[in-house]
Amino acid sequence: MGQITGFIEFGRIKNRYRDVEKRLGDYREVVLPIPEDDLLREGARCMDCGIPFCHSLGCPLNNLIPEWNDMIYRGKWQEAWQRLELTNNFPEITGRLCPALCEASCTLSINRNPVSIKQIELAVIEKAFKEGWVVPVIPDRETGKRIAVVGSGPSGLAAAQILRRLGHRVTVFEKSEKIGGILRYGIPDFKLEKEVLERRLKQMKAEGVEFETDVVIGEDLSVRYLRRKFNAVLLALGAGQPRDIDVPGREGRGKNGKVLFALEYLKQSNLYVSGDKRENEITSAESKNVLVIGGGDTGSDCVGTALRQGADFITQVEILPRPVLWNNPYNPGWPSWPKIFRASTSHEEGGFKGKLKREWSVLLKDIRRSGHGRGLDACFVRIKWKTPGASAGKPPGTSGKVGGPPFSEISGSDFVINTDLILLAMGFVHVEHGRLLKDLNVALDARGNIKIDPQYKTSESGVFAAGDAHSGASLVVRAIDHGRKAAFSIDSFLQG
Repeated sequence: MGQITGFIEFGRIKNRYRDVEKRLGDYREVVLPIPEDDLLREGARCMDCGIPFCHSLGCPLNNLIPEWNDMIYRGKWQEAWQRLELTNNFPEITGRLCPALCEASCTLSINRNPVSIKQIELAVIEKAFKEGWVVPVIPDRETGKRIAVVGSGPSGLAAAQILRRLGHRVTVFEKSEKIGGILRYGIPDFKLEKEVLERRLKQMKAEGVEFETDVVIGEDLSVRYLRRKFNAVLLALGAGQPRDIDVPGREGRGKNGKVLFALEYLKQSNLYVSGDKRENEITSAESKNVLVIGGGDTGSDCVGTALRQGADFITQVEILPRPVLWNNPYNPGWPSWPKIFRASTSHEEGGFKGKLKREWSVLLKDIRRSGHGRGLDACFVRIKWKTPGASAGKPPGTSGKVGGPPFSEISGSDFVINTDLILLAMGFVHVEHGRLLKDLNVALDARGNIKIDPQYKTSESGVFAAGDAHSGASLVVRAIDHGRKAAFSIDSFLQG
């Protein structure tokens, strides 16, 4: 694969980013494309490792990574795209949003820098669009079967495209005014510009996928109507129930202070960026002290958004301990995903501007109306985890069932963060338990997600579920994988 000694001769290419000052003045994507010559050398670093762990273990989609790496090294871009197209409906999405599980399991990552697989993937699909290779794929025959896909996030869209290409009539129902789900409303443009999404939706519409927006199934359309008009139903609703926190003052509202779920805040910002809302119609961080509770990707997106809105200062806190600092190029947990400290581009922006502080192992105890300064006082205490290397999961102190390793509060460590805006970015609990699920009467698992069998079938005949609706909140790449597999299961069900 590639150049036999390429992994010895060449170093890993570095990601390129727009200047911090410039990118904080807009919402354009922060990552810059890699020059083609550098990508060819990077493809040469892919070694003939025998067992391609990147493909077989790292990537949920089982992308044919060594094959398209080799094609890039040889300058065969169209052949590389053809291999990428076989396994991934939306590489322009995963090439931007996936954390690159494949790179963590790259064989090179045992003792050196892995191949920049994510950057190669993105370059391949962008060149494919530029060259006009990405065209509508029209089915050879029509089956006459109709499938309703409820939800237009990555899982629902992947399933819809596969099912349509198999010759079925597919209608995607979305409760919001535009298609895209979390991709449109939850991901900031500085990570995913919405023109990228529109480009793919244009292809899907040309293929014959039908989209119905501003439709709430169970309210605007009854479940009875859905079951009568469609041969199968796929629930791709996402994990829409955000994790809340149960402390006094949680419902604190007022002229000078506000508590919001992170996704609500991000959605408002995305609507403003797209021109669908005016600035005075959204909750803005301008001239505010912002407190972000939750240390994951959603919390990071809140940081980047608040910086662009002109926040005075941002504090991001996490109940879990700070991950281990790791400055070596190799993966200490190879071939698994390493639990190490990471700083996103948003964190780097906050550090550059001196507007960000991050805290770990802290527990929110109370939210009070402030008698001075900013609108709210968030009262914290520092904690000590009794189990070293506490794993992620549902931490104590949040609503729902208690889980995660135990901790103890450190006496005398109480402190207060005076803030205008508190953003709850602690992840999601499960799919929303609305009228749709009640009327369909589908069984739920112990965590409150839709229960399915290995063929993505729910407890009700002809009703399937895919993505975060059954798995709980996870990665975009896994959602696409679930959507694809569910689509093929639905096809087999309809043929039976």
